[in-house]
Amino acid sequence: MRHAIAPGTGDPKNFAIGDCNTQRNLDEAGRNQARAIGARVREAGILLDVVLSSQWCRCLETAKLLGLGNVIETPALNSFFRDGSTKKIQTDQIIDRLRALPEDSNALLITHQVNITALTGVYPSSGEIILFRFGDNDVLEMLARLTL
Repeated sequence: MRHAIAPGTGDPKNFAIGDCNTQRNLDEAGRNQARAIGARVREAGILLDVVLSSQWCRCLETAKLLGLGNVIETPALNSFFRDGSTKKIQTDQIIDRLRALPEDSNALLITHQVNITALTGVYPSSGEIILFRFGDNDVLEMLARLTL
């Protein structure tokens, strides 16, 4: 899932993980979007085994407002928008993390457009969920794109 609505692009030059004052954050529309998505997932009866999030404040806030389980900060989901040199290693780390889950596990990853595009080839909108699984030959298979 791409984080909920956070107006703008990228982050300020003084960006620091853990300091939300230096980051592009959710606005009220984004907070409402995250709450609504969480409600829809619960109404659908979807149970999650794990919720992983980028350490960026907008992702962590999205994950917490979804209210779908304990949130695990996952550095491999951090944005590489500013420094693409880590794209491959981070994407490989996420694939390895997902492969390590028990079969038939449901995981929710809250991350950034660049990470989702690198993993799935899809350019998601804010708050969009890309549903995928490992298919034949352990290749990622997109099943659906879900928006509120």
